[in-house]
Amino acid sequence: MDHIELSLTQSLDHCIKCNICTSACPVAAVTDKFPGPKYVGPQAQRFRRAGQPVPDDSVDYCSGCRVCNQVCPTGVRIAELNARARAQIVAERGLPLRNALIARSELIGRLSCGPHAPLVNFGLGFKPARWAVDKVLGIHQDAPLPRASRSSFRAWFARRRRSLDARSPGTPAQPSRQVVYFHGCATNYYEPEVGKAAVAVLERNGFEVILAEQNCCGLPLLSNGAFADARKLHEANVRKLLPYVRRGIPVVGTSTSCTLTLKEEAPELLGLSSEEVHAVAAGTYDIFEFLRDLADRDQLNTEFRPVERRLPYHPPCQLRAHRIGRPVLDILALVPGLRLDESRNECCGIAGTYGLKREKYQIGMDVGAGLFAFVRGSGSDLALCDSETCRWQITHGTGVRSKHPIEILAEAYG
Repeated sequence: MDHIELSLTQSLDHCIKCNICTSACPVAAVTDKFPGPKYVGPQAQRFRRAGQPVPDDSVDYCSGCRVCNQVCPTGVRIAELNARARAQIVAERGLPLRNALIARSELIGRLSCGPHAPLVNFGLGFKPARWAVDKVLGIHQDAPLPRASRSSFRAWFARRRRSLDARSPGTPAQPSRQVVYFHGCATNYYEPEVGKAAVAVLERNGFEVILAEQNCCGLPLLSNGAFADARKLHEANVRKLLPYVRRGIPVVGTSTSCTLTLKEEAPELLGLSSEEVHAVAAGTYDIFEFLRDLADRDQLNTEFRPVERRLPYHPPCQLRAHRIGRPVLDILALVPGLRLDESRNECCGIAGTYGLKREKYQIGMDVGAGLFAFVRGSGSDLALCDSETCRWQITHGTGVRSKHPIEILAEAYG
């Protein structure tokens, strides 16, 4: 048993049965189908042994938001224990077709993105088609599914790179500092504008942006219990990113879910502890974490134009799991005229693929109700959030557009 496995197993013995995690759990607060983190986490874990059936299927109703981890006074790794238990269920019974489909975000994105995107988007908005998908696959007919882009972010970046390479001889040389951008599936196939904004901001701060080969971070597979497939994706990303990290080039991502998976979630859940895995984890940053580090060293370009707006901001669960504070608030506070009101709601309810499922859709909407009220009550026509699925859920639950904070920062740079 490696040290990660041992740490997870031993952490359950630190549970003092205080019920703080259950009182803070956003899922247990809205449904009786989930009895609470303590009961399906450390308490049930004592009955889970190799070759023994999982004692309680209700663990599948854990959304993986990690609120329980954040409030536990003794440091029990409840969310990880629950994720491992879900993986045991999948190992025993197999992965349902619906979960296998929605967990492969890179494949679905590749099939959706391109010149045929308008047809895909029409189908997503066609109620009879969504009704049929609901009945056949169990993907709720009202669940927020992203609109595919006609062109991927990587295609845009390649076109732009060819244009830059064809510049005149008098054009200044590339910056000496470099950064690898980990865009993730959502930016590549659905929201290329997030990647464009990230490139603009990084370049404005003197970095050459490298678009390394990469694949899905594997979080959707981890969340659905498909650990073996997730392991392949994570190990592939480590191989692709390691050469850059070893040269001292940081990996920066705009998806808090992707960066958390590279830094912590995949290594911990999969029990990966090699030097290569640790190197990539240590060299990966959320983009606002990276920008705040620049600011702390007086290296951030602060030539911002005023943005006279007051906007609601929701720090997603995956960002809070980074344990890095609120770097978005720290950086955007430097923009003249811009004011952010932080949501105090624990979760939007979507939890990646969780809220897409027919049996969990309403749970997700009930969990997010407080956040939806906060956004609507702000009176703003725009909300900010670092996580893509949370943005889609916010817009779905409120009718208010949502953007990544990096887009506002790019606007401030002009």
